[in-house]
Amino acid sequence: MTLSFVLFLFLVHLGVGIVLTLLLVEKVAGVKFFRFNSGFAATLLLIALAMRPDEVALGSGAHGIGLAALICSTGSLLVYWATIGRVLAWLRPVWLWLAGLSGVGTVVAQAIAAAGDAGSLLVAGVTVASFLTSMALLGGTSTAMVLGHWYLVLPSMEISLLQSIVKFHIGATILRILVVAGVVWWAITAADLPGPGFARYVLSLDGVFFWQRILFGLLGPVVLAYMTWETAKIRSTQSATGILYVDFFTVIVGEVLAKYILVATSVPV
Repeated sequence: MTLSFVLFLFLVHLGVGIVLTLLLVEKVAGVKFFRFNSGFAATLLLIALAMRPDEVALGSGAHGIGLAALICSTGSLLVYWATIGRVLAWLRPVWLWLAGLSGVGTVVAQAIAAAGDAGSLLVAGVTVASFLTSMALLGGTSTAMVLGHWYLVLPSMEISLLQSIVKFHIGATILRILVVAGVVWWAITAADLPGPGFARYVLSLDGVFFWQRILFGLLGPVVLAYMTWETAKIRSTQSATGILYVDFFTVIVGEVLAKYILVATSVPV
C-alpha cells in the first residue's frame, strides 16, 4: 500500500459512515438536512473515486470488487440526493439503503485487500473490524455535528433526535476503542509482521504518530462525547454542537493517523 491509500480510505469511510447514520435520523429533521448530508457524502465518495490509487482498479480481486461496490454506492447516493423532496418519494429509502449496503461492501472489500498480503483469516477479520468501526465513528460524529447545528434551522425539533445520534456516537466510540485495544494487543503479542515489530515501533521516534492517534482519535472523542451527552440532556443544543465541532476534528485527526499507521506498519489500529 502507498500513502495515497490514506486519503482514499479516509474519504470512503467518512462518506459511507454518513450514509449509514442518515438511516438513523428521523424524517422530521427535514428534507434539507438529508439533502445536505447526502450531497456532502456523495462529494466525498466522488473525490475518493477521482483520487483512488493506481492499485484500485476494476477486476476480480478484492480491489476490483470494492471499486465496483463504491461506484454502485456513489451512484445510488446521487440518485437519492437528486430525488429527495422532489419525485418518487417511495423509492428514496431504497436508494439510501442501497448506497449504505454497497458502501459497507466497499469497506469490507477494502479491508480484505489491505490484509491480502498476510493471507490470514485472522488478519482479514481484524482489519474488517477496524475499518467498520472507523466508518461508524466518522459517520456518527459528522452526522451528530450537523444535526446539532440543524437546531438553528429548525428550533422546534425534539431534543430526542440529537440524543439518539449522540448515543450512537458514544457507542461507536466505545466499540472503536475496544477494537483498537484488541488490535494493539494482537499486533504486540501474536502478529507476524514485517520489520522489527509493532512493540518497537510504538516505543520508537515514529511511534509519536501512534500516541497522537490514541490521544486525539480515542481519548479525546470519548471525553467529548460524554460532554455532548450531558449538554444534550439539559437541552443545550448550541453547547452540544460546539463540542461536536471539536469532537469531529479530533476524530478526523485520529482516523487519518490510523490509516497512516496501517500503511506504515500493516497494523489496522
